[in-house]
Amino acid sequence: MSLYPSLEDMKVGQMLEAQQAEGYSAPNATSTLPYPTSPSHHLPSAPSPAAVVNLQHAYPELGEYMGLELTPEEIALNMPEYLQNNQTALALAGNREVSAISESSQSLYPHALSAPLSGSSVGLARAQVSHGVRQVVLCKDEKGMVGMRVKAINKGVFVCLVTKGSPAAKGGLRFGDQILQINGTNVAGYSSDKVHDILKKAGDNNIVMAVRDRPFERTLTLHKDSTGHIGFQFKEGKINSIAVESSAARNGLLIDHNLLEVNGQNVVGVKDKEISQIIDDGGNIITITIIPTFIYTRIMKNMSNSLVKKMMDHSIPDM
Repeated sequence: MSLYPSLEDMKVGQMLEAQQAEGYSAPNATSTLPYPTSPSHHLPSAPSPAAVVNLQHAYPELGEYMGLELTPEEIALNMPEYLQNNQTALALAGNREVSAISESSQSLYPHALSAPLSGSSVGLARAQVSHGVRQVVLCKDEKGMVGMRVKAINKGVFVCLVTKGSPAAKGGLRFGDQILQINGTNVAGYSSDKVHDILKKAGDNNIVMAVRDRPFERTLTLHKDSTGHIGFQFKEGKINSIAVESSAARNGLLIDHNLLEVNGQNVVGVKDKEISQIIDDGGNIITITIIPTFIYTRIMKNMSNSLVKKMMDHSIPDM
């Protein structure tokens, strides 16, 4: 069974398969996309099994994020749509343990992504979410900087700022990512100053980090209708209305979620009017990255809004 980034892709893919079955000549419906369609531990750049075991020992349960205990009870209370029993249209983004990612990956991602409509979309390629722990390798710039700041929250270390054009931005670090290790050293319980000092003293090349994605973030690929709309409204980045029979409705977009990225471009802290312009200018296929407002609010409460608005990287990622 094929996986599709959108319902529209699925319908076109099934139509092409039917035509092929009838003997018609049709283009290949499977697109090879420049981002992983399975959790990042399958990639050559992912942490080794030994590193994952080490992480699991240091973090026996990755169900905690910025002081939030992401237990089934907490999820049922605040994000019931993400309960296992409610996963008919959603892929559960928040695995409670590192080992759970390995055990479930074959069933969640058994095949390559088939994208007859969206395969050429640059935004789809940019919007990479690994749903796990990934490895990031950074080099310092000519000023000896990596271009990010972190904040220690509840004994965890989180990215609170990534500056435009920096090694951190080019390496794919995102606002709200949790740093688990730097050059093999677990940083749980470290202060922000201590982590900044480690980065300052590190060599210019090959700064290796183990990074955990923002929990429950997910991407949706949406197609504009004949009027140029994808079918949802938002206020201060929070989705509050979804149009019936729109691409947003067909592809499972939910209210009470906040926009993190549009076509891979960070929109945290960006004004609604500017986000709307990014969507308008983004072509006919738009891939958005969203996160439950329950978690987004926790992130913003713990981070400095002044840094987000004035210094954060909001540029379009390079491919």
